[in-house]
Formats: sequence, structure tokens, C-alpha cells
Amino acid sequence: MNPWTLSYEGFDPASARLREALCTLGNGRFATRGATPEGRIRTPGTYHAGCYDRLASDVAGRTVVNEDLVNLPDWLPLTFATPGSDWFAPELAELLHYTQELDLRRGVLLRDLRWRDGQGRVTRVCQRRLVSMADPALAALETTFTAENWSGPLRVRAALDGRVTNDGVERYRDLRGDHLTEHAAGGRDGLTWLTAATRSSRVTVALAARVDTSAPGSRAEEPGLVATEHVLDVVESVPVTLTKVVALLTSRDPAVHDPLSAALRRARTAPGFGDLLDAHTAAWERLWERACLDVDGPELSQIVHLHIFHLLQTLSPHTADLDAGVPARGLHGEAYRGHVFWDELFVLPWLNLRFPEISHGLLRYRWRRLPEALAAARAAGYDGAMFPWQSGSDGREETQTYHLNPDSGRWLPDVSHLQRHVGLAIAYNVWQYHLATGSMPSWCADLLIAIARFFASLAVPDPGSGRYEIRGVMGPDEYHTAYPGAAEPGLSNNAYTNVMTVWLLRHALQLGVAGPEEAARWEDITRRMRVDFHEGVISQFTGYDGLAELDWQRYEGVRRLDRALEADGDDVNRYKASKQADTLMLCYLLTAGELLEILEGLGYPADPALIPRTIGYYLDRTSHGSTLSAVVHAWVLSRCDRARSWQFFAEALLGDVRDVQGGTTAEGIHLGAMAGTVDMLQRCYLGLDLRPDGLYLDPLLPGRLGTLSLPIRFRGRLITVEADHASTRVDGVPLPGGAGLVLTEKEMIMTNSGDFGRRVTYHRDRLGLTVDQLAERADMSPGYVAYLEGHLGTPDRNTVIRLATALETTPQDLLGGGRDRPPGTGPGPDEPVLENLDPEECLRLIAPGGIGRIAFSGSHGPTVLPVNYKLHDGAVLFRTARGGPMDQDLRSGLEGVDIKIGFQVDRIDEARKEGWSVLVQGPAHHVPEDEVAKLADAGVTPWAGGERHLYIRVVPHQITGRRVHGL
Repeated sequence: MNPWTLSYEGFDPASARLREALCTLGNGRFATRGATPEGRIRTPGTYHAGCYDRLASDVAGRTVVNEDLVNLPDWLPLTFATPGSDWFAPELAELLHYTQELDLRRGVLLRDLRWRDGQGRVTRVCQRRLVSMADPALAALETTFTAENWSGPLRVRAALDGRVTNDGVERYRDLRGDHLTEHAAGGRDGLTWLTAATRSSRVTVALAARVDTSAPGSRAEEPGLVATEHVLDVVESVPVTLTKVVALLTSRDPAVHDPLSAALRRARTAPGFGDLLDAHTAAWERLWERACLDVDGPELSQIVHLHIFHLLQTLSPHTADLDAGVPARGLHGEAYRGHVFWDELFVLPWLNLRFPEISHGLLRYRWRRLPEALAAARAAGYDGAMFPWQSGSDGREETQTYHLNPDSGRWLPDVSHLQRHVGLAIAYNVWQYHLATGSMPSWCADLLIAIARFFASLAVPDPGSGRYEIRGVMGPDEYHTAYPGAAEPGLSNNAYTNVMTVWLLRHALQLGVAGPEEAARWEDITRRMRVDFHEGVISQFTGYDGLAELDWQRYEGVRRLDRALEADGDDVNRYKASKQADTLMLCYLLTAGELLEILEGLGYPADPALIPRTIGYYLDRTSHGSTLSAVVHAWVLSRCDRARSWQFFAEALLGDVRDVQGGTTAEGIHLGAMAGTVDMLQRCYLGLDLRPDGLYLDPLLPGRLGTLSLPIRFRGRLITVEADHASTRVDGVPLPGGAGLVLTEKEMIMTNSGDFGRRVTYHRDRLGLTVDQLAERADMSPGYVAYLEGHLGTPDRNTVIRLATALETTPQDLLGGGRDRPPGTGPGPDEPVLENLDPEECLRLIAPGGIGRIAFSGSHGPTVLPVNYKLHDGAVLFRTARGGPMDQDLRSGLEGVDIKIGFQVDRIDEARKEGWSVLVQGPAHHVPEDEVAKLADAGVTPWAGGERHLYIRVVPHQITGRRVHGL
């Protein structure tokens, strides 16, 4: 298996539409499905980012209006015929060989076939197709014919076809799809051209084609189509090549006087296929340098490359200059009508660390529609900005009012516009962009504040509960649209919506834009938002605990339970059953520490076991009717159940390649799931966590993933990370085993974040504190402190600082950042004062025992060694190996004569800029065997372990010490 090639053998009409979607070629401006250039078993589709049109249709006695991403004129058509034969069509031909390959590295679709006509003539046809990543207005198709056993004329017909409609999704075929009108076609200066306009949005699209061949062509026109026919003189075994170069322009494009003249000029001046391919390949090479994600194993590598490839074909640096959002199904088909949902929540986190300029452009798409969102909120009686669940051209709500259930054949009301949480996704992306780039443009702040105002106005105080509630919404689950038997749609207190509202208001307050009264209300909401619980888990919404349990055995393997139950005369709203992650989305977007801290701030118990209980509960009640479901569940299980996490990850990887959802990929790839898989590798398994104080790295690779290597760009700094199960390297520098990293704009700080909880426990024991006492000191709940002590990972910076203060240590020490660094590297006090300590104070300071140093004149000169000591009966006691160097060097050889040594202990507190040092001088006695038994209760244990049974006692003859502190 070639990790850079997606290959298909044979022509298979049954899987043709799936291949078309997966073999789509694009450049972020427009994309063309991988349909064959000829025949009838094809679903051609060319889609320009942001080119929408709206049509009204009569459905079930009602008039409904839908906006679609328009299927533009088909530039592919090219067919051929041997003498006396009909035009070639693969579904009718006698094919001797047929392969199709997608070159992921270069962005080229190749087809190689051999066919025998009715007269026994065998012809080989090799095609190369590209949609230029170097010049986003151009595409090209090169065809090479080789007559294997004959010579003579070969007719070739190349066309531009504007008669296409939006009919790529079967369940939409009752709706109008004739978006193109006002067709015109012609020829000029050896070029053919075709124009059309969208019916309501009035976008003009123009295509111009140039056919490069030695054979002259004759032009033919039909309504909505223009073609040229060429007759090639082929000679047996001699290849002959014909190339079709096409330019596509629209009236939405910048720097265009009119689309037709621009298309003609671009087609005329475009280079030949070889030069086009060179420039296109070079452009892809530059993209892959930034998008590289190397994993071991050809199958995994192939799918990872495929997902990144389709991401960049939909959202490339060319997209950054367009007014376009993130279409849920890419530019690969007509499912979801090309609308923009919340999928950017899964896409932008990957782009932020690779192509921040694309993220910037996609956020601008949302910002340009802020006025429409503000108007929508006002019309609904709310403050701020209410973004639509489905967005298209201008930002109005494009969610369908009715949808077809293909299982029952019935058209049903659609209330999914109540998924107000799409605004939370936009705000989250703004903040993630800020963390990744260090930038918060004023218009980004405007977006975040406007969304915060909307959700703050959604939250209303309830006198009965004494808390703020959000009613009449839907969560990400999508199955639950209303309470059973309710007259009105909507649910109360969806946990995901409520908790993320608190998260949003906390971050919006940091911008300092809210006035005193507004800020006070936002603060109040962050302390009194309602979240429901049942059976020891977070409830998906108020009343969820009263729903019935579903007979999962009866519906085993059914992913779209909503359709199946409706077809059976039932209603999914009656059951504890989810289409995809809803409550568990909290564990996808927030770290465990963040989620527990929010719940703690709301006054709810932050039980450390709450999260794993909640994960297990909803895992048992989810049908995974969305490709995003596998991504989210793989993420939330990644640290607690790595084997099951990998199972979900594998399903997400195969979601489109194997068409796991059963026919949906043919209608367009699932862009959010594709992005989610590569983000799993980049952020989840590498443990990348973006925080205000830097980028945290704490890798934990699954057992099935051997190696992982990738470049990322964090706040303008390019970093390469390589990880396997044995080590992690950052810019080639290895991290110690188990160590993590904090990366700031200026430096890398090594941490051992997996040991954070152990360090908290150590310092708590050092101070003799209980968990409750530490929690009180740090102003945290005892449950959250217990969670931190018992789990891997590092909390946010403020939590670390609060714990460090409560534990009388430094944040750096809790993070393990100082373990390989000598103490005292930080600045001392501004006006240091040295204070001499009396012997009693010195003995008090060293009384707890610990690590000290002994100094003496050894056989090889002055020697200083660390020892683990205890203070016992006024003397310093430590252990060493019998017969070892220290044993020999501390014997004088004379009976009754001891060697005098120095023993020293110091402590530095860099945070407080103070410290002390104690020096004890006196003779070193080897403790006789008959006294050793009496020292058993002294608790002297060599810190480094090993066989160290010889006790040595230092009897103080002189004790001195000093303390340093500031005024």
C-alpha cells in the first residue's frame, strides 16, 4: 500500500459516487468531484466556495425555501470514439483494464484504462487531472491515447456543460435544484466559453476552455452546452496527447471586470499541462511542508494524508481571501446543501497551529455576518448576536423547516434551528485562535462579546431554584428536540449549553469590555447557572432522568434511531438515547480540571469520579449516528480507556473511506470528522494544551500508534515535535522520560506534569495538611483537590499558583520545572539582609531531616557528597555502604581518632526571595554494631536505595547558620 495514493481497481457503477467524493480535486476556491469525464454513471459537481442560491419548492402542500451551494457548469466532459463506434462510456464498454489513482502528494487524479471496441480494436487511455493549487482559477485534464493494435482516426469531443442541476442527494430531489439560468455559450480565438447566472443571488459564472492538440476542432453548440470535436490521426503504439485547460471565474471574484472576459484571458494565457503541473506540484509541496503529520504504518498514513488533503482542498490559503465558511461536507457534494454548521469547532484547532491565516479568514466569515446575527437576536427578543445553526450566503438562518425521513417517506417539521450552541462554537474558536496566535483583533473581541451578551440574555433567573436557566434550546445530540408530548419544541438547561455559557462569560469578562452592571450580572451567572444531575452523572438536560430506557437490542446497529423510531410510529424524544456526544462535548472542549472547576464555582460537588461515571453512562446510550461521534468519544476516552479510544479513533478514520454511515459519503465527505482525526493526533495524543501562559505538551500515545512527528506554529514560532513510546523530542531536543513541556514565545520549560498530583500530595504531607485543609487554604473544593492528586495532567495557571501559595512552595516546583536546575537562578531580594542564626535555630531548621551534604578531605582530594540524614539525639545520622569509598575515607586508622567533617543543609524559596543555610562541623563516628539496633527507630533511609548498612554519626562541635531575606 502506498501511503500517498488512494487506488481503485476496475470500474464499479455501485461505488462510483463514493469514489467521486473521495477523488474530488480542489484548491480552496473551487472543487470538482472525481466523476468520469464521460458516460451516464456519473454525478458531476463543481462547487465554488461561498456561491449560494435560494429557491422555493412545494413540499407536502407547503412552500419551503432552501439555499444551496450551487452545482456550477461541468468542465470535465471529454469522450472519444473509434471509427464506426459510439462515444465511449465506461458502463457500456468492454474494459480490459481500469484503474483510478488519487495522488495525494501532488493533488492529481490519474485514470488508466484499456478498452476493446466492437471491431476488436484495443485502445489505451491515460488521463491526468488537476485543479490548480498554484492558480486557483485554472483546472486541466490531459488525455493520452495509444492505439495498441490499430491505426486510423480517433474522434475526441470536449465540452462545457451548463445543464447541470443540484440533484446529487436523492432525498432532496423533491426540491428544486435548477439554480442556473441565462445560459450563453460560444467560441472565440480558438477558445470555447459558457456563462450562466444563479436565479436569485445573481452570481454570474463563466468558464473558458482551451484544447491543446495538433488536430483542429469544430465547434458545436446546444442550449446550455458548447463543445469542440477533434479528429486525431493515431498510429499503432504511438501515444498522442490532447489537453483541456479550463478557467473558471465568477462575479464574486476580486479584481475582475466581468467574469467572461477574465475567464477567456486566463484560459488563453495559461501555460501547457506540464508547466501547470509543475507549479501545482510545487504549491502542494509547500502545503505539505506545513501540514506534515507523519505516523507509522502505510494504512494509517494513507488515511491521515487523505484527510489532510481534503481539508486543504476545501480550506486552503486561497480560502483565506474569500468570504467563505466551513461547509460541513466540504466542496465535495450537496449534502446539507453546502451549509456552514458548527464543524469549524473541529477544524480550526488544527488549522490554528498550521495555517493560522486560514483560521483568520474563516473567523472573518462569521464576523461579516455579525450584523445579521445581531438583528436575529433582536427579532427574537434577546441581546447580543444569535448566529444561525445553518449559515450560507448572508448569515440568515438557513435551517430547513421540513425534512424527509427516507425510512418512512414522510416530511417532518425540523426545529434544529434551536441549536443555539453554534454561537458557543464560534466563541470557542475565537479564544483558541487567540491562544494559538497570541492575537485578539478588535473584531474578534467584538464577536466574542456579542455572543456572550446573547447567552447572558438567554439565561434567566428562576425563583424556585435560585439559579439561572436556559430554556427552549437543543443540544448537540439532535435527537432530543422537545419533551415527550410537549406542544412546543425545545429543552431546558442542556448541560453543554449551560456550562459552556459559563465558560464563555468567564473569558468575556477577561476582555474588560463589559460595563459594571453587565459584568456584575455575568459574574452572577458564572456562580449560579443551573446544571442538573441524576444517578451520580451530569444530566443532559432538565428532565432527562424521567425518560425511558431504549430497547437497544431491538435497534442494534441502527445509527439513525430518530428515523427508525419515527418509521415505527414512535418518537426518539421518549428515550435516553443520543445520536452523538452531547454532555460529553464538555469533556472534548474542556480539560477535566476546567470542567470540575466550573462546576465547583457553581457550587456543585466536584467529585473526581464524576467525569468517568458520566462518560460511561452516555457511552451506553449513544447510537453514533454522526461521524463526529466517534471523534469525540475517542478523545474523551484517550486518557482513561486507551484501547476503546483507539477503537473509536479507527472508526473515525474509516468513516469516509469505508462509508461507515452507509451511503452518506457519496453526498460529500464529512469535513469535521476528517479534521477531528488529525487533530486527535496533533493535540489529543500529543497532549497539546493551549493556555494563556504557553503551550503545554504531555504526550501519551496509544499502544497502536508507534511514532508521531509534526511541525506546529505557536505564536509565530515554528516547532517540530517527534514522539514515540520511549521519548519525545522538541526541535530535536529529547525530553526526559515522562517529562512534559511548557512552551512560551521565548523559552521552553521542562515539566513533569504527570507527577503534578504527586507533588501536591508531597507538599501537603510535608506541611501536615489534610485534603480539606489544603482545599480551604487554596479556596477550592476538597473533591477537586483530591482529583488533582489522583490524576495525570496539569490544571490551569491560576490553579497552580493558588496551590503553590497554599503549599508554601513555587509554581515552578509544583510543575517539576526546577528539578534539573540548581536553586537560586532567579533574582534575589531587592535589598538583601543577612541574618546570623543561633545554634538552637539552626538545629530547629534541620530537625525534620532530608537531603544534606557532607564535605571532607578524601583520598582523591576535597570531596562533597549528598546524604539522606536524620537528627537523632542531637547528632546528624546517615547511612553509607560498608567498605565503600566514604567508609574508607572517614577512617583515620588510629583508635579513638575521628576525622572532622562538615555537614551542610540549605533551603531556597525563589518565589519569596529568601532562604537559609546551616553548617555543622564535628567528628564523624562509625556507629559500633552493638549500637545499631538502638537506631532502628531513627528512620534513616538512604534516599538512593541500595545496600547501605553502615551508620555514621556526626557530633556537632560547631553550629553556624545564616538567613537571607529582603527588607
